Amino acid sequence: MRYLPLTPDDRREMLGAIGAASVRDLFKDVPAKVWQSRPVDLPMHLGELEVDRALSAMAAKNIASGQVPSFLGAGAYKHHVPSSVDHLIQRGEFLTAYTPYQPEIAQGTLQMLFEFQTQVALVTGMDVANASMYDGSTATAEAVMMAGRVTRRNRAVLSGGLHPQYRDIVETHGKYGGFKVESLNPDPEGKEDAAAKLGDDVSCVVVQYPSFFGHVRDLKPLAEACHAKGALLVVVTTEIVSLGALESPGAMGADIVAAEGQSIGNGLNYGGPYVGLFATREKFVRQMPGRLSGQTVDGDGRRGWVLTLSTREQHIRREKATSNICTNAGLCALAFCIHMTLLGEAGLKRLAAINHAKAVQLADKLAGVPGVSVVNQSFFNEFTVKLPKPAAGVVDRLAAKRILAGVPVSRLVPGDKDLANLLLVAATEITTDQDMDALVVALREDLR
Repeated sequence: MRYLPLTPDDRREMLGAIGAASVRDLFKDVPAKVWQSRPVDLPMHLGELEVDRALSAMAAKNIASGQVPSFLGAGAYKHHVPSSVDHLIQRGEFLTAYTPYQPEIAQGTLQMLFEFQTQVALVTGMDVANASMYDGSTATAEAVMMAGRVTRRNRAVLSGGLHPQYRDIVETHGKYGGFKVESLNPDPEGKEDAAAKLGDDVSCVVVQYPSFFGHVRDLKPLAEACHAKGALLVVVTTEIVSLGALESPGAMGADIVAAEGQSIGNGLNYGGPYVGLFATREKFVRQMPGRLSGQTVDGDGRRGWVLTLSTREQHIRREKATSNICTNAGLCALAFCIHMTLLGEAGLKRLAAINHAKAVQLADKLAGVPGVSVVNQSFFNEFTVKLPKPAAGVVDRLAAKRILAGVPVSRLVPGDKDLANLLLVAATEITTDQDMDALVVALREDLR
């Protein structure tokens, strides 16, 4: 292939230098049964123009959420991102910035991270936040591992209202990380009693707020129950805009907050890259994973910033590492920071109020559709509706009419017949009255 720089002579020379007879010898440890006997069934290589046309044709089959009425949520939300955010993050000094190991040449990046940490701590109601993580799901797994280090216990209880993919990530970390995970059954009605699962070996209870099904609950009793048993309360938030309207996790007694920050400053982007938020109590800061940007003064007394408490596995003190997280979602964190700065406290509260009002309006409209019932008694901008037939089929048929009706619960929790008719529906500030009416009309027709 002309895209590959090595000639057959180059390969023979390299193989001869290492004493291998062929490229196949380099992979002799791979079992023979997994080798393909013929080329993969994919088109042969094409020229640049042909490739561009082929990929453009594939992309045209997608329905972008910004082009049609969209009520998708379930951990990834469509919000308006001001154009100034993308403009600023594409400045060369930000776009090409690397890990700020040398503070003397990375003051701008370190200051941004310091401001980002301050914003995250304020919005979550916690004492301290780190300089971001990969995304909300892996931040949740890190929170569970941190709780194990703090309490020296090895069992975590996961609420049935935790996002199923977040649950899967935690369970995978538990399987290979040496801790036990007890996942409660899905909780579409928001009535579970996670405190009943507390025991002397429980390191933490993980609860989502608002829950996967959209429920909003007072977490104070659960926090008190956890603390009485020596366990920590980990609160997960997938829709960070909600904390502009709801009482913060910190105010309700959370010990660790893990969140997805995509809603602020970051588009949907087909699922990534996103930005994980992580905050905790000051007394636990030395067990917090990732890195922390700190404020200091130089030899002349001028304010400056440095990396601090960044004991990670590739550093000198790697044996004391709290995580194998090697980087942070720096550019996405910058986008979050810029958007949050543009909003300010009043703007975030106003944005949250608009989101909730839109969701209430949509819930009222859907409740008027024969056969449709709203499951939730409380919610922020996302809620669960029960349909008289499987939700997955309804979503597919409405998608064919260019309406993205929401996320069927069965897509994320397959095989549970009791959840097959449940549909997650989200409304944000970009949802219009016309969008809502289109959904209601299409749903009425489909359910006849």
